Formats: sequence, structure tokens, C-alpha cells
Amino acid sequence: MTNDEFNQFCAALPVTTHVVQWGGADVWKVGGKVFAIGGWGPKQSDGKALPAFVFKTSDLNFDFLSHQEGFRPAPYMASRGMKWIQQVDNSAEKDEALTYYLKESYRLVSLGLTKKKQRELGLNQQPTQ
Repeated sequence: MTNDEFNQFCAALPVTTHVVQWGGADVWKVGGKVFAIGGWGPKQSDGKALPAFVFKTSDLNFDFLSHQEGFRPAPYMASRGMKWIQQVDNSAEKDEALTYYLKESYRLVSLGLTKKKQRELGLNQQPTQ
């Protein structure tokens, strides 16, 4: 996934906002809370850094992804006990997994918002009958 594809995907999720901060990273939020970050990963042997994407995970997914090739605990966040993963392999075969984890991160973060904020944004509401 490219940075442009990442931004298009995150923009398509309901009530998201985008800011550029932390040294030029694309930071995506729902209800004012970060759910995804797009930026640059570790430098390659040629000195160039490829796109890398950071997202929040469940405890189980964090444990699983921490040991998968192309993923690692997110620098800074994971060292502070937060369950965030950085995908450093942006090959096309990882796109489906990345879109799943970005949606899941969005869901986890939106569920962490206050009930009042969720109602204001129209998130996680039970259908009325």
C-alpha cells in the first residue's frame, strides 16, 4: 500500500480527521483520538525509507503480529506498553491484512470514546427498531 492509498482508505472511514504532524506523518483520528499513522519505516540498504503504517491492535493481535515478518511493535508506542504495531512490509500481498487491521484499529479507538462522543459522531449505535 502506498501512502496515497493509505490516506484514501482512512479518509473513507466515517467521521475521520487527518493532520500532518510528528515530522510529516499522516495522522488519522476518530473523535480526536489517533487510530492510524502513515509515515516512513526503517531505512533500506540504499538509504531510502519505504512507507510504514502504524495502528492500534487488540492484545491477541499484538502478540500475533509482533512475531510476523513485515510487522513489529511500533517504535515509541509499544515501548510504553501501548498495543500498537508498525507494518514495515508494504508489499501488495499485505494490503488485505493492512486494511483489516486499520478497520480494527478504527473500531477499537472509536469504542474507547465516551458514549456521549460516540452518540455525537453517530458511531457504534444500536439500530432502533
